[in-house]
Amino acid sequence: MSYRIESLLIHGGIDGDGTTGAVNVPVYQTSTYKQDGIGENRGWEYSRTGNPTRAALEKLVADLEHGTYGLAFASGLAAINTVLSLFKAGDKLLVSNNIYGGTFRILDNVFKNFDISYEIVDTSDLQQIEAAITPEVKAIYIESPANPLLTITDIAAVSEIAKKNDKLLIVDNTFLTPYLQRPLDLGADIVIHSGTKYLGGHSDTISGFVVVKDKALSERLYYLQNAIGGVLAPWDSFLMIRGIKTLGVRMDRHVANAQKIAEWLENSGYVEKVYFPGLPSNPGYEIQKKQADAPGAMISFVLKQGYDYRKFVKALKLVTLAESLGGVESLVCHLASMTHAAIPYEIRQKVGIVDELIRLSVGIENVDDLIADLKQAIEASK
Repeated sequence: MSYRIESLLIHGGIDGDGTTGAVNVPVYQTSTYKQDGIGENRGWEYSRTGNPTRAALEKLVADLEHGTYGLAFASGLAAINTVLSLFKAGDKLLVSNNIYGGTFRILDNVFKNFDISYEIVDTSDLQQIEAAITPEVKAIYIESPANPLLTITDIAAVSEIAKKNDKLLIVDNTFLTPYLQRPLDLGADIVIHSGTKYLGGHSDTISGFVVVKDKALSERLYYLQNAIGGVLAPWDSFLMIRGIKTLGVRMDRHVANAQKIAEWLENSGYVEKVYFPGLPSNPGYEIQKKQADAPGAMISFVLKQGYDYRKFVKALKLVTLAESLGGVESLVCHLASMTHAAIPYEIRQKVGIVDELIRLSVGIENVDDLIADLKQAIEASK
């Protein structure tokens, strides 16, 4: 029997414990497993290679993404590192022109040392992608919505380009989660998540995920997961399963709050620009409606001249200045000095990550309280 996503969040993957009847998957806090003889085991050998708690989580995330194979990692960057390890010297990737700073850092400062190169393109412009494809390009790596300018890329259209040219399409789906968007259904080959964000949802666990449909690709990724070793621990796997159970109700509240706040910001007179794909004024509005169930709960904005963003963040009382996003609490981030500091100044300016840009991760607090806090902090920053 197939279930809708609200039910899969609770009962997907491995539902409970068949041995004892426990409604939650147990925490198998073990590093190794008894073998019955040489070459004889009960399906488990060593917890880097496989752990029942982690396996339940991996199956759950695969089910939610409409994938076949899921892999859980110790962080989102551990997941990204493993995916990038599919490539070899001389290979090249096309990447979205505004992506998470950690993704840029690992491409620019780590994999470039192994002669794996990248080119930054505006992936919302299909002609730019087509023009940038060369024999050296092996994959297109996108975020949609992208971090931090919430740029929307037409995933299905990019998938057609990738398949026509025999390239992999990798999509970071962190901002929307499978509750709102399922890139594999749109033609992506690999989906990546920082589970630290909305999937966990409580700012208490760091994790990452990779989901695919193709068996051969999954076998290559599983080999790399085991060989590199950046796996998620059993207790963290348990916490992630627990967090995912409430993803639906949390995301509904996140999205409703974000829509109201984005509309308030756009009409407030305080801001020069609002980046939010749920606003009709956003260039990606129609594509976002086509490929996702909602615009998400991330908003970026630039205060008008005369308002000091430094004073603004210090004046906030309910909203917290902090790295990360996707938790139940609302967070603001100054991108140029925090999450995207690894990107050189010239590139930040070119793509629009200006010093005045603020990113807001909208939590599930009372929305009127959030708006009141934003209003008083902006007014205090003049």
